[in-house]
Amino acid sequence: MSRARFRRTRRAGAVTLASALTLTALAACGTSSSGDDGDNGSSNAKADPAAPLDPKTKVSITIDCMPPAAKAAELKQWNEDVREFNKKYPNVRVEGRSTPGQCLEPPRFTAMLKAKSQPDVFYTYFTDLPQVLDNDGAQDITAYVNDRTVPLLKDIDPEVLGSLKQDGKLYGLPTSNYRMGLLVNRKLFTEAGLDPDAPPKTWDEVRRAAKKIAGLGGGVAGFGEYSAANTGGWHFTAQMYSLGGDIVDASGKKAAFNSDIGKQVVKNLHAMRWEDESMGKTQLLKWGDLQKQIATDKLGMFLAAPDDVTYMVQQLGAKYENFGMGPIPGGENTLAGGNNYMIKQGISADKVKAAVAWLNFKFTTVGKGHYDWKRHKADGLPVGLPQPDLWLNGSRAKDAAARKEFATMPVENFKAFTDNPVPGKAEPPKAQEIYKVLDNVMSGVLTNKDADIDKLLSTAESQVNQVLATQ
Repeated sequence: MSRARFRRTRRAGAVTLASALTLTALAACGTSSSGDDGDNGSSNAKADPAAPLDPKTKVSITIDCMPPAAKAAELKQWNEDVREFNKKYPNVRVEGRSTPGQCLEPPRFTAMLKAKSQPDVFYTYFTDLPQVLDNDGAQDITAYVNDRTVPLLKDIDPEVLGSLKQDGKLYGLPTSNYRMGLLVNRKLFTEAGLDPDAPPKTWDEVRRAAKKIAGLGGGVAGFGEYSAANTGGWHFTAQMYSLGGDIVDASGKKAAFNSDIGKQVVKNLHAMRWEDESMGKTQLLKWGDLQKQIATDKLGMFLAAPDDVTYMVQQLGAKYENFGMGPIPGGENTLAGGNNYMIKQGISADKVKAAVAWLNFKFTTVGKGHYDWKRHKADGLPVGLPQPDLWLNGSRAKDAAARKEFATMPVENFKAFTDNPVPGKAEPPKAQEIYKVLDNVMSGVLTNKDADIDKLLSTAESQVNQVLATQ
């Protein structure tokens, strides 16, 4: 499904947003203009779409998810980037929008698509493309994106770009990505006699480590899992992937989790919860709950994206040095996700070109905009997490060197994660509807000692097949 976060599949509540009035007023702060909007994008409508935007072109574009006032450093950087962008494109007016909830909440996003009220450049997650295309929401920008308009295009991970493609057509550009791993509390690992630099690599090792951590007492849990608000189904999916399983078969029309691997996942959770008592008594947890537990030294480990650490430090007062990360146990595959921007269907060619130029400057240039790690450090923002990591080839090496040079945290704590990459796998079709069903499997096994595992899986299988039949 980071801050990509379930998050990346539209989980609400991870970010505190300012009031609508305040955000509306801020739009002017995120706007740069050289004067009257004028034509706003018809001057080169018949020009070659593959050619870069002419710096003389006069056009205005609206852009989703400008940082709110509550994110002062991010808003400062946004405004700096608009000014820098306007040095090359002085006649492009960038109008930032910060609508409460729009970047995070599925109902608002869906309503926006149906009303065709999205900005020219709108924020999405990797799982959103089918819904966007079903509503004719995104422009096919294949002809506009090439090594002239996005010079580092060949260095962007094709797995990431693949999330924005359908039938060979490209519908957006990425801003960040993530692959899930095992987040650990280094303090609790050390106290339990475990090596925090060598997190468990198998689920058997997770179980043994969880027992040792829970043995510390004081209400400490060894391993935590979600089971509510669709997050349980999200993590069930991650565990299935980690063992080489799947949620939906290759046809995309039939559930695939009622299998030996599915039973293995659920039986292992049941054993940790009820036999080992290493998962804590409080269940029906959702995103945010496990972060609070591990940030207060009450939880040893759980599956997460690296940027969970940022949330815990910035929002919960934790310390970067207390956390580390290893690859997802099992290591066959891991759940991959991320976020990106798409461009509204039907806007003029000039607007599309201006949007591509902005996205390239802000999000797909090493050392600039979103990837200016020196500036991040100066502004008190986190530097040193292993993700986002869009890059391949020389761009990856250049970005990694800068990330290490300007790190604000001990990057060696994530060495086990970075040195043992696991192939990423996209979320299933109709992910949120499926996750809602699979929550019942997770909640059932974690709240009921006598849960019938076969029945939980077979019931969920029937319900997911019904979901898939409505495609």
